[in-house]
Amino acid sequence: MPKNRFRGKIAIAGIGEVPTGKYPERDCIESAVIVAKEAINDAGIKKDDIDVIMPTGTIFSRHVNTDLALSRLAEELGLNYRLKDNIQVFNGGSSSSTMVKVAGGLILAGLAKVILCIQCDKLATGININEAIDLFATLGIYEEFEVPYGFNFSAVAGLVTQRYMYETGTTSEEIASVCVSNRKWAELNPNAMFRKPLTIGEVLSSKMLSTPLHAKESNVLADGAAAFIVTSWEYAKEITKTPVAILGTGSVVTHYSLAQELDITRFGFSKASKEAHEMAGITSEDIDIAEIYDSYPVFQLITLEELGLCERGTAGKFVYEGNTWPSGVMPMTTNGGMLSQGHTGAGGGFAIFVEAVRQLMRKAGERQVKDCTIAIETSTGGTYMDSHVTILGTKESV
Repeated sequence: MPKNRFRGKIAIAGIGEVPTGKYPERDCIESAVIVAKEAINDAGIKKDDIDVIMPTGTIFSRHVNTDLALSRLAEELGLNYRLKDNIQVFNGGSSSSTMVKVAGGLILAGLAKVILCIQCDKLATGININEAIDLFATLGIYEEFEVPYGFNFSAVAGLVTQRYMYETGTTSEEIASVCVSNRKWAELNPNAMFRKPLTIGEVLSSKMLSTPLHAKESNVLADGAAAFIVTSWEYAKEITKTPVAILGTGSVVTHYSLAQELDITRFGFSKASKEAHEMAGITSEDIDIAEIYDSYPVFQLITLEELGLCERGTAGKFVYEGNTWPSGVMPMTTNGGMLSQGHTGAGGGFAIFVEAVRQLMRKAGERQVKDCTIAIETSTGGTYMDSHVTILGTKESV
């Protein structure tokens, strides 16, 4: 892949997000319209400037998912006969990363100028909670050979955590410290579902979920929505004072079933990271902030190491010592992630991407990381079947 395919060419011009939590009174499409308007206003454009709407999949309802795929948002936003296309992109938690590349390709090909990428879901209140847990726990798990024997996402995370601790010597306290780090950021995030302070002791005293994981080391299902506007770098500079450039991307698919993954303590992040860094023309030393996908704490530790931000086996100690907390040397997952902001299906990765953009736009309020110009963001879908790395930067970094 050419090293500078996106650098200086593709940008994010606006973002939108509703608070994550439980909102039984709010329709999912209503939330989508709210964040669409926020992103449009944030970008300084008019709704009629949108050429393409790119919704991702909604898990809680096949009917709402079909509505999104079949252009309901075009009608809700009054874009009938103005919109060029409605393209649904879905690959679970990594949907936002894939959207950036698909949208960027359309823009570079001259097929679109402004693209609205959008997500909404109601996993907390749009479906019976027990049904939601059963559904969400097994989506992406091999239905024929694994689900009948009780394999689910908590089991996946337990296996990965157990193996990682065995190979690296990482302690339970260090694993739990990831949850504390995320919560410290969530305390500063008005959109987060959980903002009450959390301690390592509280994490380790919560009930056992899937050995060695505790309940407070698991993501929590939530309602939510988010959106972002993709356009060319040149146009973004015209319409907003705070454009964020896509400097580099890297991706690799490693498996479907976890049983086919060659290394469950590394996955493909090293390869994807190398590709993204080469495209961006930077090294890991240039990174100011790491927005890392976090459905369970061990994955943040693995990713810190595979991105080259920590030596192998040292990420747990690095987080435990407070280096990823507010005012730490490497701020990590500054929205609180799925462990504290809440998990909204494909929106888990969406929210982390939006947070990376928000930080670089200097719009993060109390949790704003001072003087950050380059952010690295990761995502993954299914049973961590793919590894995506995106490097973003401000005007100063292009």
